[in-house]
Amino acid sequence: MRRLFYLLFAGLLVACSSIDCPVNNIVAMQYNICNADGSEWKLTDSLTVTTQRSDGSDTILLNRGIDMSAFSLPVSYSHPEDVLCFSLSNFGVKAVDTVWIQKEDIPHFESVDCNVSFFHEIKDLRYTNNGIDSIVINNPSVTYDAETVNFRIYFKTFD
Repeated sequence: MRRLFYLLFAGLLVACSSIDCPVNNIVAMQYNICNADGSEWKLTDSLTVTTQRSDGSDTILLNRGIDMSAFSLPVSYSHPEDVLCFSLSNFGVKAVDTVWIQKEDIPHFESVDCNVSFFHEIKDLRYTNNGIDSIVINNPSVTYDAETVNFRIYFKTFD
C-alpha cells in the first residue's frame, strides 16, 4: 500500500512539471500604413523609428523601412508613456515627428512556472504633424496577437 502511494505521488509530480509557457510571447504594437480612404498603402519613403532608453541613449526600433504597408514596434513595460521619433526621408526631403503613446501596463501570468509578461492598454495618443497626417487607435489592447492592428497611420505625401 505504501509503495502504491509513493508511485501515485511520483506520478503526480511528473504530471505537474510540464511547462506550458507561450513560445511566441512578444508583445508589440502593430501599425498599418493607410491611404486617405482607409485602404492599405505602401510607404515609398524611407522610415526610421527611434526611441530613448532608460539610460538616456537612443535606440533604433525600425531602420530605414521602405516599400512596406505594415510594421510592428516593441512596447516598454517600465514607463507609463512611450515616446517614438518617426523620421521620413525621400530624396533629401526629411520630416521628423514625435509620437507620445500613453498606456497602462497590465501584468499577465500564464503559469507560475513562466515569466510574467506585460500586456498594455493604450490610454492616449499625441503626435506632431510634420510628416504624419494622422494616427488612429484601431485597437487599444496590446497583447501577443500579431494579427490585431493597434494603429492606422496616415502619412502626408511629399511631391
